[in-house]
Amino acid sequence: MNSEVLTLYSRQGCCLCQELERKLSNICLNNLKPSLELSIVDIDSIKVSLDIQMKYTNEVPIIVLDSTKLLKKIELPRVSPRLKEDMLFSWIQKNLNSLYQIT
Repeated sequence: MNSEVLTLYSRQGCCLCQELERKLSNICLNNLKPSLELSIVDIDSIKVSLDIQMKYTNEVPIIVLDSTKLLKKIELPRVSPRLKEDMLFSWIQKNLNSLYQIT
């Protein structure tokens, strides 16, 4: 299991959420450096804490990196819904490079 988790907070019935979920599921997150595991969380689920629901309910879809290497959770910038899968992969890697100081 990877220690780094990319969490997509989404909502059922949200077309932006569904499209981003589809794209993230289709790209190989294991090829990123560091590799990531995808977790998709329905913001309206009773399993989601009230703090998280209140924080993200009007922000979905939102991507959060839960990093054990950096010892924190980091919200990634809002991703353009127009990005194709290959560009989404590059966008994620660029953000990871910045966070992990990868050159």
